[in-house]
Amino acid sequence: MPIKKLISVAVLATSITAVSAHADDLMDKAKKAGLTPIPESTTELMKLIDDPKDPITDAKVELGKKLFFDPRLSRSGLISCNTCHNLAMGGDDGVPAAIGHGWVANPHHLNSPTVYNSVFYAAQFWDGRSPHLSDQAQGPIQAVPEMAAPANLVKERILSIPAYIAEFKGAYGNDVEITFPKIADTIATFEKTLVTPSPFDDFLNGDENTLTNAEKKGLNTFIDKGCSSCHTGIAIGGTMQPFAQAAKYKFAHIGDFKGDERGFVKTPTLRNITETAPYFHNGAIWTLEEAIKEM
Repeated sequence: MPIKKLISVAVLATSITAVSAHADDLMDKAKKAGLTPIPESTTELMKLIDDPKDPITDAKVELGKKLFFDPRLSRSGLISCNTCHNLAMGGDDGVPAAIGHGWVANPHHLNSPTVYNSVFYAAQFWDGRSPHLSDQAQGPIQAVPEMAAPANLVKERILSIPAYIAEFKGAYGNDVEITFPKIADTIATFEKTLVTPSPFDDFLNGDENTLTNAEKKGLNTFIDKGCSSCHTGIAIGGTMQPFAQAAKYKFAHIGDFKGDERGFVKTPTLRNITETAPYFHNGAIWTLEEAIKEM
């Protein structure tokens, strides 16, 4: 082989090795920063999202899906879980403040967070007051600014529908007691399955070719600038953080939400972030570029 060709091959091989090493370094850096991939295998994923005391089954998921989309769970019979967490719109509603019972905007001007990947959150609601999805699912149904349906009303409506009674028995056994918490548990079981793996997970799982060079550069900057301090873990968010920036946030005056009793706010997930505008707890910013500058 001519010398020039040998040199070209050697340079190419060296370049490929260098790029591969850089990708490996970035994967390691991302994991050290706390960024965690969604598991590749269903078995490993189920270890994270399933509850041995109330295992996920196809029957429960299908029933939970029907309940999630059913507006009869609201006082008016017009609003379902999907109204504010529209699965065709990134798992939220695409408006700054959630619209609830009586078609009135949320009195605290709170934005609907996406339901996708919410199973990975450390806490639910913007103030983190709910520890898990089964507990969280009870809140919006009863909350006056949202679905405004008392627990007994929801239970009575479900018990008045023979098809639902049959499905609950099929999912939980003939001796099942259909209670409001059981209804919420079933919705939560469906929500647990709303997991959306992405090329980012493939990258963290070892496939260096799933991200473009620009995306890798962005990931490196994301870590270096400290974004991963709050947007971390498998949800790339979902943990309670002190939102000290709230005092500087130029739209802090929109709504009266100030976080929990410590001033902590649940960090929103960055998964599917291009589909979940507007941003921040009060939905005051419409573009990612502006949101990044604000932070």
